[in-house]
Amino acid sequence: MIQADLTVILPEIVLAVYAMLALLAAVYTSKDRLGPTLVWTTGALMVLLAVWIATGPGGTHAAFGGMIVDDGFARFAKVAILLSAAAVLVMSQEYMSRRGLLRFEYPLLVALAAVGMMVMVSASDLMVLYMGLELQSLALYVVAALRRDSVKSTEAGLKYFVLGALSSGLLLYGASLVYGYSGTTLFSGIIQTAQHGEVSVGLLFGLVFLISGLAFKVSAVPFHMWTPDVYEGSPTPVTAFFATAPKMAAMGLFARVLFDAFGHAVPDWSQVIALLSLLSMFLGAVAAIGQRDIKRLMAYSSIAHMGYALMGLAAGTAFGVQAMLIYMAIYVTMNLGTFAFILMMEKDGKPITDISALNMYAKREPGKALAMLILMFSLAGVPPMLGFFGKFYVLRAAYEGGLAWLAIAGVVASVIGAFYYLRVVFYMYFGDEGEEMDTHSSPVLWVFLTGSAAVMLLGIVNMFGIEGAAAVAAATLVN
Repeated sequence: MIQADLTVILPEIVLAVYAMLALLAAVYTSKDRLGPTLVWTTGALMVLLAVWIATGPGGTHAAFGGMIVDDGFARFAKVAILLSAAAVLVMSQEYMSRRGLLRFEYPLLVALAAVGMMVMVSASDLMVLYMGLELQSLALYVVAALRRDSVKSTEAGLKYFVLGALSSGLLLYGASLVYGYSGTTLFSGIIQTAQHGEVSVGLLFGLVFLISGLAFKVSAVPFHMWTPDVYEGSPTPVTAFFATAPKMAAMGLFARVLFDAFGHAVPDWSQVIALLSLLSMFLGAVAAIGQRDIKRLMAYSSIAHMGYALMGLAAGTAFGVQAMLIYMAIYVTMNLGTFAFILMMEKDGKPITDISALNMYAKREPGKALAMLILMFSLAGVPPMLGFFGKFYVLRAAYEGGLAWLAIAGVVASVIGAFYYLRVVFYMYFGDEGEEMDTHSSPVLWVFLTGSAAVMLLGIVNMFGIEGAAAVAAATLVN
C-alpha cells in the first residue's frame, strides 16, 4: 500500500530528494561556484519530469487515504509548472551571474517551490493543501529578497512575507471552520456535506475565508496589494518566476478546492468568484495606465489576467475549467517571452525598467521590437494572436455559464487594458528618440523571446494540442 502511494507522488519525491542532495553537495564543496551548474541540472531535471508526467499512464490515482490525487487535471498543471520553472531558471542564469546573485541556493529554492506547487495541484485534503502552499510560499519569500544589498528587494521580501502570513491565517481559519462544520479535512468528505446545494452558514463562512486566502496567491483584488511592490523590488528573473509557475499552481489549487470540495455548491461560490474576477480585471486595467516602470506594469497586468482566468472558474462548468487552463497556459507562455525581453533591457550593463527607454527601439533592434509587439498585442487580446483566443474561451465560458454581464465587463476591461500594452508598442515605433540601450543580448533570451512570439502567431492553427489536453484535464476534475 505504501509503495503504491509513493508511486503516485514519485515526481515530487525525485525533485525534493534532488534538491536536498544538491544542497548538501554545494554546502560541502564549492558553494556558489556550483550555481550555474545547478541551474542547468535543475532545469533539465524539471523538463525530464514534465515529459515523464505527460507521457505516463493516465487515469486517476489516489494516495494516502485520498489525501493526494493524481489525475488529468493535476498532470496538466504539473507539466505547465515544471516547464515554466525550468524556462525561468535557464533565462535567469546569465543575468544572475553577471550581478553576483547566482548563489547555489537560488535554483534549489526554485526546485523546492516547484515541489510545493506540484503538491498544491494534487491536494485533496486541507492539510496537504496547506503543506504544499507553505512550501511554495516560504521558498518564494526568500528568493524575493535574494538581492540583499538592495532596499527594494529586502522590502519586497518583507512585504511578501508579512502579507503572505496574513493570507495563510485567513486560509487556516477557513480550513478550521470547514473542518468544524463538515467533520473532515478530506475534499471527498467535505463535498458530501454540500449535497443538493444544502450548505450550512458555517461551512459557507469557511469557504469564503478559504477563497480569500487563495485569492492572495493569485493576486486577485482586493488581495493584490503586495503584487506591484514585490514585482518591482525582486530581481527581474525572480519576478518572471512569480508571474508564471506560481500563478498556474494557485489557479490549479483554486479550481481543485472549488470543484473537488465544494462542487455541489456552485451557486454559493460562483458569485464570489465573479466579483473577484470583475474587480481584478478593472483594477488591473485602470491602475496600470499610470505606470512607467515595466515591472510594475506587468504586475497590474497579472492582476487583470488573473481576473480573466477567474472568469472561467466563475462559470462553474467543465468548459469553464478548460477555458481557465487554456488561458493560463497561454498567459504563462506570453509572460516568459515578455520577461525575456525585459531581461534584455540594459544600459551600460545595468538593468532599465522605465518604458520611456524603449523610444524608437524598433529602429535599432527591429527583430526584438517585432517580437515584443506580437507579445504586447497578444497580452492585449488583439486578434489573431493566441492571447485573443485565450480571452475568447473564458468570455464564452462566462456567457454559457449564465454570467453574460461578467463577459461584457471582461470585454470592456480588455479594451481599457489595451491602452498600456499599445503604449509600449507606440514608444518602440513612434517615440522620441533618446539614449540607446545596449544592443548585445543573450542567445538564450533571444530564443525565448522569439519562440514565445512565434507561439502566439503559429498557435492559432491548432493551439499545439493544448485545447484537447485542457478538455481532458477539466473532465477529470468536473464530473
